[in-house]
Amino acid sequence: MKEALFSYLFSNSELSPLSLLAKSSQALFVEYGLWSWALEEASDRYNTKIVDLEKAMKTGENSMIELRRDHEESVSLIARLDAHVMALKGKYKETPLPILSHFLTFSILFISFLCYLLPIAIASFAEVGNESPFTYSEGSGKGPKEWGHLNPDWKLCETGKLQSPIDLLTGKLQVQPNLGKLKRDYKPAPALVKNRGHDITVRWKGEAGKININGTDYELLQCHWHSPSEHTFNGTRYELELHLVHISAHRGIAVIAIVYKYGRPDPFLTRLFHHIKTINGKEEKHLGIVNPGDIKFGSRKYFRYMGSLTVPPCTEGVVWTVINKVRTVSRDQVKALRDAVHDGFEANARPTQPLDGRPVLFYTPRMNSGSF
Repeated sequence: MKEALFSYLFSNSELSPLSLLAKSSQALFVEYGLWSWALEEASDRYNTKIVDLEKAMKTGENSMIELRRDHEESVSLIARLDAHVMALKGKYKETPLPILSHFLTFSILFISFLCYLLPIAIASFAEVGNESPFTYSEGSGKGPKEWGHLNPDWKLCETGKLQSPIDLLTGKLQVQPNLGKLKRDYKPAPALVKNRGHDITVRWKGEAGKININGTDYELLQCHWHSPSEHTFNGTRYELELHLVHISAHRGIAVIAIVYKYGRPDPFLTRLFHHIKTINGKEEKHLGIVNPGDIKFGSRKYFRYMGSLTVPPCTEGVVWTVINKVRTVSRDQVKALRDAVHDGFEANARPTQPLDGRPVLFYTPRMNSGSF
């Protein structure tokens, strides 16, 4: 794989990436050099890792836990490479379109090739399904700072470099109007509400629609709430945060986050209010047909970054879209969500995590970068 990759990079063809980039700006060439280094690192690591995993799957020498650890590392590195692509996209607005298009297409194809080779089926992408031996209370021995020690599969909660949530600092954003409007196509489908102990979740049983990010479809699976909000804005934490969790055909995860402050009741929670107040223990209740399109975003502006799940196992490689609009929710609605979860999970927000150099992009339909 490495030989074929670098043969393509350094071929004499006028259409090779190196030949095309040599005709563009010096800045883009430097960026491409850094990107090529990242690809070389990935190629070296995964040529060995893929062979090891294939042997393990045939011989059973490795345990499932070891395989999962290997895959978590793979997802983490691929996500970092993808973050480079996101940062480069739109950065060189004056670069001739064929050059930039060829470069980005090559990058995306290479990442897709890596994803295809990895044994994704054995990995655990799901959040913990119900109340587990973790809490949100520091000092309990099971709080967020200890999550990485509670279970071998949760080590990314401590060692990961793409962790969520984060503080969204408007002074450090990269405004990217060409990210494009968030494409969502939701539709009504049967759903149920479940108390997972650490949160209240609405799960759709049928096809409830999808979103599209960079040409990839992500199907809607479920939504759940955190109180107070997990993401902060310039250090400000709001009263509630809704997460809409989506998954692609290749098991990639994309989450849309909406934050709320106290005010008028939220229409979607009003629809579910009685069910949330009467749900007991780990009970599930059928809701009938629920339209996720009833969840209002309120703004076309959004933040975009690469992160992780915010509960164990803290899986990385999650594409986060945080809506810029702060919507409203009533005190009674927040209280109902807090009262329904199990003791110790009334406040179920993970502390913000370091950015570690990740780019945070901001989409706005207007070119005015001072408008947030």
